[in-house]
Amino acid sequence: MAMALGADVAILFRCWSVWRSLARVRHCEGTFDMPRVVPAVIRALDVLELFLDCPQLSARQVMERLDLPRTTVHELLVTLEARSYLISVPGQPVQYRLGMPLFQLGAAFAGRLDLVREAQGVVRDVAARCDEAVHVAVLDGADVIYLVKFDSTHPVRMVSGVGLRLPAHCTAVGKVLLSALDQADLDAVLSKDPLPGMTPDSITDPDLLREHLEGVRAEGVAVDVGESDSAMRCVAAAIRDHSGAVIAAMSLSAPIIRWTPEVQVEWTGLVREGAAALSARMGYRAQSR
Repeated sequence: MAMALGADVAILFRCWSVWRSLARVRHCEGTFDMPRVVPAVIRALDVLELFLDCPQLSARQVMERLDLPRTTVHELLVTLEARSYLISVPGQPVQYRLGMPLFQLGAAFAGRLDLVREAQGVVRDVAARCDEAVHVAVLDGADVIYLVKFDSTHPVRMVSGVGLRLPAHCTAVGKVLLSALDQADLDAVLSKDPLPGMTPDSITDPDLLREHLEGVRAEGVAVDVGESDSAMRCVAAAIRDHSGAVIAAMSLSAPIIRWTPEVQVEWTGLVREGAAALSARMGYRAQSR
């Protein structure tokens, strides 16, 4: 009887051990499938992001803006200061500003950015939504050079290619880029009078172009109404880097047969969104209003 009882206990123990092992496996699998977000890290990042809009903040201001308890804010600030991600303002120990490690991280990120690589996916997405040609171009002197292109699937479409160079003032991307130049650089580009034209609709008068660029600057987009190709229409918007500087422009181009007032409104919004998405990838953060 005792031996039978001992055997039963051993079996039960082995069953219990197997159950515990399976439970551990399920727990581990669940852990890997559903990783947990760490609240303390989220709060620390929330603190750092406050400084994107304010160069200097007090502990009280952090507490009020994040609606966190004073003790929690104090621990977060002390921890971030200990790692130099925040530093106390000299002479104002309860005032904080961003520290050097954040600059180093930002510089490392910016150094790895590649406009062409980052543009590929955005350009593809924009083209997929309109099935028209989408380009990204940069300014080179008085010309634009096309760096990225994604084509339309329509049989009638824009003929262009990566590496193509065109007079900036005859294109939508070029007019966006020219509108971002300071006065001295713009004067250097518009030194010829008249400017070379590509079609009868090209703007060749420098003074008229300056006036036109004021409108581009105000609207934030430029339109090519047959100025580089009489059979094509195009709309473009600026791409900015982490400093807010205009570094490139994105355009959407289509034959005049598919260009209507209704689609121009739609495609203008689309190219604005695409340029904003690529700007964000390049580190640009739009100012909050």
